Amino acid sequence: MKSEAQPDLFWFGICKQGRYVERITYEQTKPFILGIHYARRMPNVQYAYGLFEDGKIVGIVTYGQPASPFLCKGIAGEENRHNVLELNRLVVLPEYNGKNNASFLVGNSLKMLPNHTFVVSYADWGGWQHVGYVYQATNFFYTGMTKRRTDIASKYGHSRHYKVGSKERQIRTEKHRYVYLVGSKRDRRKMLNELRYPIISQYPKGDSRKYDTKNPKSIVKGVK
Repeated sequence: MKSEAQPDLFWFGICKQGRYVERITYEQTKPFILGIHYARRMPNVQYAYGLFEDGKIVGIVTYGQPASPFLCKGIAGEENRHNVLELNRLVVLPEYNGKNNASFLVGNSLKMLPNHTFVVSYADWGGWQHVGYVYQATNFFYTGMTKRRTDIASKYGHSRHYKVGSKERQIRTEKHRYVYLVGSKRDRRKMLNELRYPIISQYPKGDSRKYDTKNPKSIVKGVK
């Protein structure tokens, strides 16, 4: 479902100064997701937020319903399956990829999401050597790493869009999984008890790899 934009002063001709985060439209995310993010495809977007510098959008983050119904139920049970969102895209213009801009964007966007929301996000370690330092900086819980597996191959880069009868397989790499609980202190205590993933106290470490935004290539052959 595409998100509806909330009006802001910039759109009415009054340019705010400095750095700030506001809700943006689905269309405003497209140049960042299709032109810069390594996946080069649009995910499900229910909420989208932009990082602004003096009125210019320099980064975006999007949240949407996870593709897997098993993930929605697996995080906190059947009773919470509609309260799960995935942080599925995070993009900051390369020239602004500093000054903690990514963590500033994520941290402020989380405050704008509905209460009692379980937010899950992944850092693709196996395919892109991403550790997830942004999630660590914004106090996500670390819940371990997914296992490497294979999916039915698709020219669109995701197994949901495969050709019927296709036997070709593609690698789904292992990823660090992070979870954030949105709500009041009381809500978060309740949600913590409902969370079904084990919380690992020590964050993973390692050297994160930056990719060429014009020609992104995974470190594993066969990964999209």
